[in-house]
Amino acid sequence: MADQKSFYITTPIYYVNDKPHVGHAYTTIACDTLARFKRLDGFQVKFLTGTDEHGQKVEKAAAESGVKPQDYVDQVSQTFRDLTSTLQITNDDFIRTTEERHSKACQTFWTRISENRAPNGENNIYLGKYSGWYAVRDEAYYSENELTEGPTGQKLAPTGAPVEWVEEPSYFFRLSAWQEKLIEFYEDNPNFVKPNTRFNEVRRFVEGGLQDLSLSRTTFAWGVEIPGNADHVMYVWIDALTNYITALDYPDTKSASYKTFWPADLHLVGKDIIRFHCVYWPAFLMAAGLKTPKEVFAHGWWTVEGQKMSKSLGNVIDPEELVQTYGLDQVRYFLLREVKFGADGDFSSSALVQRANGELANELGNLAQRVLAMIGNNCDGRVPEPGEFTEDDSKLLIAAEAALDSCRQAIDKKAFHEVLEIIWKVVRAANGYVDKQAPWVLRKTNLIRMNTVLFILSESLRKIAILMLPFVPTGAEKILDQLAISDADRHFAKISLAAGGLKSGTALPKPEPVFNKLKLVGEGKG
Repeated sequence: MADQKSFYITTPIYYVNDKPHVGHAYTTIACDTLARFKRLDGFQVKFLTGTDEHGQKVEKAAAESGVKPQDYVDQVSQTFRDLTSTLQITNDDFIRTTEERHSKACQTFWTRISENRAPNGENNIYLGKYSGWYAVRDEAYYSENELTEGPTGQKLAPTGAPVEWVEEPSYFFRLSAWQEKLIEFYEDNPNFVKPNTRFNEVRRFVEGGLQDLSLSRTTFAWGVEIPGNADHVMYVWIDALTNYITALDYPDTKSASYKTFWPADLHLVGKDIIRFHCVYWPAFLMAAGLKTPKEVFAHGWWTVEGQKMSKSLGNVIDPEELVQTYGLDQVRYFLLREVKFGADGDFSSSALVQRANGELANELGNLAQRVLAMIGNNCDGRVPEPGEFTEDDSKLLIAAEAALDSCRQAIDKKAFHEVLEIIWKVVRAANGYVDKQAPWVLRKTNLIRMNTVLFILSESLRKIAILMLPFVPTGAEKILDQLAISDADRHFAKISLAAGGLKSGTALPKPEPVFNKLKLVGEGKG
C-alpha cells in the first residue's frame, strides 16, 4: 500500500569475537518483539541485525588460530546466525561488515564526510598523529581521566579492559567542531535518547567538551581501506555504525529501501555503547549531510546474583542452553516481563521458572486448557452459539479489545513489562470470569448460558493470543491453532469481534496443553 507506515529497527551488529550470551539474546528478542508487533499492526518493517568483523582484535585472533581473517570471521559469524535461528528471530537482513556492499558504503560515507566542511569551516577529516590510550578489547579510545588502576598497576578502561599507549599516524574527525551542533540537535530532539537518564549522560559528555576523534589505524590491516590511502584502515566504529545505512542500499539514497526506511525509527543498544550511537553517529551523519535516526534506546545489563556476567567468574549464561533447558517462549517472556526495559536486571533460573509456571502455565495456559476442554466436552468440539450478552460478558470482551490501544502506547515507550501487564489484566479477568460464571454448573442448569460463557471466553482467548504473538510466538500460535483461526486473521486489524471474531459452529481440533510446567535444573547458568 502506498500509504503504509514503515518502521526500521536495528540491533547493534554484534562483535564477532564475542561468544553469544544472554545480553545478545535480550537485545535481539526485544527488537524481534517490536518488529513482530509493528508487523501485526500493519507496518512495513525492516529489522536488521548482523556482525561487526573488522579490527585489531579479530586480526590477532585469526593469526593465533592460524587462519586468514576472512576464514576466521566466516566461521565465527555463523554462531550469531545460529542464535537468531534458535531464538526464532524474524530479522529481514543479516549484515556482515566484511561484505562488499558494506565496504562500498563505508568508503562513500567517508568521502562525503571528507568533502564537506565542519561548522567552523575547516575540513571534517584531516591527517595527523594519534597519541593516547587505546583498549584493544573495546576497540575504543579513552582519555586519561577515564582510566583507573588495576591491582597490578595496569591502567584500565571504565569497562575493565586493559589499555595501552598508542602512537601512530591517523586521520581525525573534527568532532570538536560539532559540539554546538550536537547540543542544538539534542535540544531539538528531546526523545532522541531513551531512557532520559541515558540522555542526560550523553548531554553531559558533549557539554564537557569534545576532542577530535581518531578515525584510522596503520598498525593493522584488517579493515576497510581509507579512500585514496591504502596504508590506513577505518576505525572500527565508523565502519560498524555505517552498517545501518549499508542495509538500505547506501550510497543509493534514491533506492526504494533508503527512501522508505531512513532515517531509522530505532537503534536498540546496550547502555555501554551509547556514546558511539548518540554522539559519534549523529555527528558523522550530519557531517555527511544525511538525516539522523529518530531514537536510540539504551537498555540495561543482566547480572547474575548481583554480579556482572564474566568469563572469569564462570557465570556467563549461554542462550542456546537456556532455551534448550526451559523453552523459547519461557525465556522470551521472562526477559521482557521480569524488569523494566532500560533498567538492569538480575537473572536467576529460579525466577524464570517461577515466572513461567505462575503466569504462562498456571494463568494463561490453564485458561486455554479449561476453556477449550469444556468446548470439546460440552459443545461437540465446535465454537458455541452464544445467547444474549450480559454486562459481565460485554465487560470482558471490551477489556480484551481495548487492551490493544494501551499496548500500542506502552510498546512505543519500549515498556515491554507494561504491555505484558496490560495483557495479563485481561488474562486474570478471564480467569475470574470463569470462576464466577461456573460453566460446569451451567451445563446442568442453563445450556444457552453455558454456550454464551464459553463463547465469551474463547473469543477473549483469541484476542489475548493475538496480543501475545510478539512475545511468545509458539504458544500464541498454538492457542490460535486450537481456535481454528486462519493465518489471515492473526493480526491486530482482526482483533475486534466484528472484524475477526469466532464463528459459531466452527470445528476445533482436540485441545492440547500450551505451556508445560518447568522444573528448576540449575541456578545462574540455566
